[in-house]
Amino acid sequence: MRLRMRHTLACLLFAAVCCTPAGGPPRQRPAVPPPQRVRMLFGGDVMQHLPQVEAARSGEGFDYTPVFAALAPRMHAADLAVVNLETTLTRSGRYTGYPLFRSPAELADALRGAGVDVALLANNHCCDGGAEGIRTTIRELDRCGIRHTGVFADSADYRRNHPLRIEHCGLRIALVNYTYGTNGMPVPAGSVVNRIDTVRMAADLAAVRREGADFIVACMHWGNEYERRENASQRTLAAFLRRHGADVVVGGHPHVVQPWQADSTHVVLYSLGNLVSNQRRRYTDGGLVARIEALRYPDGRRSYRLEPLPVWVALPRYRILPPEAADTAVLPDAYALFRRDLRELTGKDL
Repeated sequence: MRLRMRHTLACLLFAAVCCTPAGGPPRQRPAVPPPQRVRMLFGGDVMQHLPQVEAARSGEGFDYTPVFAALAPRMHAADLAVVNLETTLTRSGRYTGYPLFRSPAELADALRGAGVDVALLANNHCCDGGAEGIRTTIRELDRCGIRHTGVFADSADYRRNHPLRIEHCGLRIALVNYTYGTNGMPVPAGSVVNRIDTVRMAADLAAVRREGADFIVACMHWGNEYERRENASQRTLAAFLRRHGADVVVGGHPHVVQPWQADSTHVVLYSLGNLVSNQRRRYTDGGLVARIEALRYPDGRRSYRLEPLPVWVALPRYRILPPEAADTAVLPDAYALFRRDLRELTGKDL
């Protein structure tokens, strides 16, 4: 025991002498590494009513580039850009709007060109095109290099893309996507649609926690259409998701902006509203884009910072306008009303 103590004391004395240069201060400790960062951007519902399809016609095809042009720089600047694709894609030439959405496949090209990385598919219109609609939508997204989750062509697609696992600079992001229903449309045989089921969701979140995901994002299609406040069910589900490890919760379906809750530990956005649609009634003609900076510190702690950004849809080309484009354009009074409504809802001048 004495030998061990003498050896320990000698080591401490040696370290003190070696670490203190003669005539100078002690050497500085190594700097703590900075936190790792991922910048995520979430857009609301990408709708395709027939007037939008007609506005995108160009020669023998369709050009949706003007729709996303003003927002594209912000999407490209994000490390991960996600939107809710609330339509199915087709190459049949039989395009339809509400209540059964079937849209040109060129929409996928425009999303990719604008910088979209992930399309959420679990929503109440995901079965509008039947089995062929699901297969074509997934095939076109794959062709454009857009990741997808929430709806799956078959069990292999389900295993590959649920939960959706994304890596960025060594950070692991797990993204899950669920819908309250499919408008009564049957899920085609062999296909899979993620429904809101607390037992299933708890198991999914537990699995990605075991895998060591750094950030877990839950994207939910929920709530009541056109209601500007979240309901009790949304609040209960958001609390459930947080308890099971999802620190970021992003909602869609109401087609209007609903309030959010955010601090350094979590972000819950109950509804981002429409990213683009033909809905022109008050509250539905725009939405929010949510920029979320997620940090992981060397000790394992995580923190979040939310920046909500209003976007408005301008006719005739259904251009999505962030403030830097909208505030310098000549727009109808509806735009000023949209911004005023957001201030009244959130208490913030976005």
